[in-house]
Amino acid sequence: MKIEKFNIRVYGLLFNRNNEVLVVDEEEYGLRFTKFPGGGLEFGEGLHDGLKREWLEELQTQIDVVRHIYTTDFFQSSAFNPKQQLISIYYEVKLLEPLQINLSAIPFAFNENEAEKLCFRWESMNESLINQLTFPVDKLVAADLLK
Repeated sequence: MKIEKFNIRVYGLLFNRNNEVLVVDEEEYGLRFTKFPGGGLEFGEGLHDGLKREWLEELQTQIDVVRHIYTTDFFQSSAFNPKQQLISIYYEVKLLEPLQINLSAIPFAFNENEAEKLCFRWESMNESLINQLTFPVDKLVAADLLK
């Protein structure tokens, strides 16, 4: 299969004092998945600006980028379009204001009637996190952080 374009994704990892990381459960295209907060970079946008926009759109909060964690360094096709090559960049972020969203204690606790199905929750930084994450690069990042 011929790859037709790059799909550049940028993600922010937010850690709390309890050694937990913020994850998001989503439903899109009829699929449910768990990942780190973030999304697609738009044309004309820098990596940090794209990440800040994604967090503002999804979590209604301002963040600052603390440090680079990982960039995909191998070929990975997109889970949603195998004709796209996925490049994922991960940063540690910090909040510039308190989170104003409702956090869930259980996975996929969103309202089925919502147009955008997003559910944010804290997850412990341990081996079970790797099993909960859906996408291969997220799993790799979580495994690296646990080392």
